[in-house]
Amino acid sequence: MKFFKVAFLALMFPLFLSSAHKYYVSVMQLTYVEDKQSVQMISRIDVADLEYTLQERYDKKITLTDINEHPMVDEYIKKYLNQKIEIKINTQDTPFNFIGKEYENDLVVCYLEIENIKAVNTIEISNSVLFDLFPKQKNVVKTKINSKTNNLIFTTEDRNQYLNFK
Repeated sequence: MKFFKVAFLALMFPLFLSSAHKYYVSVMQLTYVEDKQSVQMISRIDVADLEYTLQERYDKKITLTDINEHPMVDEYIKKYLNQKIEIKINTQDTPFNFIGKEYENDLVVCYLEIENIKAVNTIEISNSVLFDLFPKQKNVVKTKINSKTNNLIFTTEDRNQYLNFK
């Protein structure tokens, strides 16, 4: 009888693992650096989710890896992030520069910057990264602007956030 219990549990255990919920979360740190007059952003996105998204949008053969990476990967990431992240500072659209990326374990860490920002009185952020393919995706943006910190959560239902520092 004990053998049957152990065998039953051994067969059922993989089923419990396969039904485990996967969390879809990206995190961006957005900081206004007054002495450099720039808004600096560091975005951390799941490698597998971003890779799948880039494959669906641009090229099925794309893989995100440090070894022999396709030369267009940075361009695809830059293009994708420009379509999915919008920032208005003081009610003005402010495009960001894609500085580069690196890999940390299972994350793609993207470095972005908006230059020539003399002051931040208001900021409006739209962040819909990965929403098109992962409806349960949540994007957290942690801001540090004018010595004030805020944590913003973006979902498919709530893609825009507004902060006022006046």
